Amino acid sequence: MIVRSIASEAEASVLCWFATVSPKGIPNVSPKEVFALLDEKSLVVADIASPNTVRNLQHNVQACVSFIDVFRQTGYKLAGQARVIPPQDDQFGALVDPLIDITQGHFNIRNVIHLHIETASPIVAPSYRVFPDKSLSDRIAGVLQVYRVKDAERMSRGG
Repeated sequence: MIVRSIASEAEASVLCWFATVSPKGIPNVSPKEVFALLDEKSLVVADIASPNTVRNLQHNVQACVSFIDVFRQTGYKLAGQARVIPPQDDQFGALVDPLIDITQGHFNIRNVIHLHIETASPIVAPSYRVFPDKSLSDRIAGVLQVYRVKDAERMSRGG
């Protein structure tokens, strides 16, 4: 697994999308804004307002998390088994610390969701295959223009 690449993509992402399945087999995808890659096999996610995710994981531990940098349109999909770690669990303190560093105490973290990563695969927008020679700066400029991001020119220069 390319840990450095996954870590840089995770840090560049504002949200991750956490997918679970209900006991009735109904998929659920939920945005999470507080998450951290601990190592090549562990991702932790803050349960701030995740009742469906927590409920689904109590019945089926299989989960998938994806995150992308919306401007570069690249990211990763991580899949594996997830476990809800409540505050009374001995592991909670160590696992919640990187999430508290992110939130600076502004959110109440009810539980930590720990994903044991079994597979990781890159996510790449189709345009990378259609236009393989396009530079990253041209890709970003195009995304900023298409989605009408204000001050797109300044942002495409990285500042």
